[in-house]
Amino acid sequence: MKQTITYKLMDLIILQTTSLKKFNRYQETNRVWYKDNEQFNIKADHFVEQWDDDIKILVLQDLQQCVNSGGIVVGAFLEDDLIGFANVEGELFGSKQEYRELTYIHVSNEFRNGGIGKKLFQLCCQKAKEMGTKKLYIGAHPSEETQHFYRNLGCTYAVEINQSIFDKEPLDIQLEFVL
Repeated sequence: MKQTITYKLMDLIILQTTSLKKFNRYQETNRVWYKDNEQFNIKADHFVEQWDDDIKILVLQDLQQCVNSGGIVVGAFLEDDLIGFANVEGELFGSKQEYRELTYIHVSNEFRNGGIGKKLFQLCCQKAKEMGTKKLYIGAHPSEETQHFYRNLGCTYAVEINQSIFDKEPLDIQLEFVL
């Protein structure tokens, strides 16, 4: 029997009572995209990332701050367990004040490749558009899988680079999505 996944906007009350304890942010990377002389290439690079409890607490704090500053957080739930989430920050930026950052979009490892990430992205796009956003800005993990995910959604290289976002993760690929 297929279990039903529900999607909902997460307010501060939900964020304060939600735990990422069962959330499995595991990613094994074997190949990454990188920029070399204004051209993007792919190279071998093996590493594993997995969130521990301390990182999960920091992520929840980031999501709470997002809501506090006028942004939105969308969660995917299987019963009471948060299995995916994404957020759009409240602050507009760019030369025309048309960008908002899609800071997080994660699906627990055991639930990936089932359309949850795509649905979270679509919901974030809808809400961002309602907020008056023209473009989502994404500092995207350089892994080949992550880049394919965003490309399949229609994301392209960012026209404008947000230096503060770039400086946080200089290996990330800076993308945008026109709403």
